Order: sequence, then C-alpha cells, then structure tokens
Amino acid sequence: MLTCNFDPVLLSLGPIQVRWYGLMYVVGFILAGYLMKRSIRRGFFKIAEDKIDSLITHGLIGMFLGARLFYVFIYNWDYYSQNLSELLAVWQGGLSFHGALVGIIVGAYIFARKNKISFMQVTDAIALCGTPGLFFGRMGNLLNCELYGRVTDSPLGVIFPGGGPFPRHASQFYEGILEGLVLSLIIYLVSKRATIYGYCGAVFLIGYGFFRFIVEYFREADVQLGYFFAGTTTMGQILCLLMILGGLGYMLFIRKLADPIV
Repeated sequence: MLTCNFDPVLLSLGPIQVRWYGLMYVVGFILAGYLMKRSIRRGFFKIAEDKIDSLITHGLIGMFLGARLFYVFIYNWDYYSQNLSELLAVWQGGLSFHGALVGIIVGAYIFARKNKISFMQVTDAIALCGTPGLFFGRMGNLLNCELYGRVTDSPLGVIFPGGGPFPRHASQFYEGILEGLVLSLIIYLVSKRATIYGYCGAVFLIGYGFFRFIVEYFREADVQLGYFFAGTTTMGQILCLLMILGGLGYMLFIRKLADPIV
C-alpha cells in the first residue's frame, strides 16, 4: 500500500519557500510559452513571438481571478459570506479549475481584441499549447497530497494524510494522464487536420469535460457541497456537463464563421 508523504516544500531560504505546487505551475506556463513559439514557427498561430508574454500574462491574471471567484461564490460561499476578510486569502487554498478556464477565456478575448487577432485562433493556441501543463498542475496536487479520491480496496490505493486511514484513489494522477497527456495528444492530432480555427478550443472543452466527468466518480466530492441529484452527482460533474454543451455550441459557432487556417 502506498502512502502520500511528500514534503510540499521543495526548498526553504529563510522565510522564502519554494513549493512543488507552485513549481509545477511555473513549468506548465514555461512549456506553454515554448509550444506557442513552435506553433508560430509552423504557421499555426499567426502572431509575433514577442506577443507571447503578453498573452500568458492575460491568461495568468484571468486564471487566478476566475479560479478564486468561482471557488468563493460557487463552491464555498456559505463560509466566505461569514468570513469576508478571507476572500483574497488564496494562500489558504481554494481555487476552481472551471473558474480558471472562464478567466483564461476572458483574458484571451481581451488579448485578441487588443491585438486585432481572431479570438478563435487565440483559443486554439491556448488549447494546443496549454493543455500539456494540466499534467504538471495535477502532479502538483498529488505532491500536495490534496484533491484525493474516494476510498478504494484497489491494490493501487494511496493513503493520504488528510483522508483518514483508508486507501483512496490517486485521482490527481488519473486526471493528469487523461486531462493532460491524452487530451493533449487528441488536440495535437486535431490541429494537424483542422482547416478552420476553433476546433482545438472546442475539442478541449468537450474532451476535458468528458474526462473530468469520468474521474469525478473516483474523486472525493467537496466536503462543503457533497452530492446533488439523489447523491450521485458532484458540482464538478455539473460544471463539466456545461463545458461539454459549451464545446458543442462553440463547434457550431466556428463552423458558421469558418476562419480558415492558411
């Protein structure tokens, strides 16, 4: 039986700490920047390379604002409504992926408008180049021993410090493989065959929603929310269904606009 006993702190320099979780995010964004430059050089993303840092900055700001706002108002408003002084206390934890995604989309839209470039082209570049970073983000969750799965009798079960004495699914690892590596490969193959912009972004919404919906059956539900619809559905699954519907709607939208990849 495995035990999750990683030290979340990689390095301490006096009062300054370098944590594995933060490092995984840094790796993800560095990788995204590198892949975006490669997509520019192969002619997929038609923008000057010196604009990449600006796009990543827009994405970072949108990601953290969206992730925090969703967590506060959708996942845990009962608590924060009574503790308003902690609204911005992100160091205590509390971020939502679905909120981060909404924030990134808003940041991408603002970036596209400012630089007079197709929004669909920007979303495709983010989907193609940003999805591999999801693997590192989930590995950060695993190293933090957080967002663990439900109790299991599988020999691959892991005992997490905050999850009691029983082995649980390493749902962070499942998500990293499916949402990070497998989905990245699917989007890459789509990008090689697509003739109009927007398909990579749509496939990301549908693919992430599908994979996350499945993994939610192995992941422990948020304790403050529990389950919905007769105790069978998590908030994550509800949001994933909305993602899938949004992806299908986006696919219809891009087919009407038909922004060609030339």
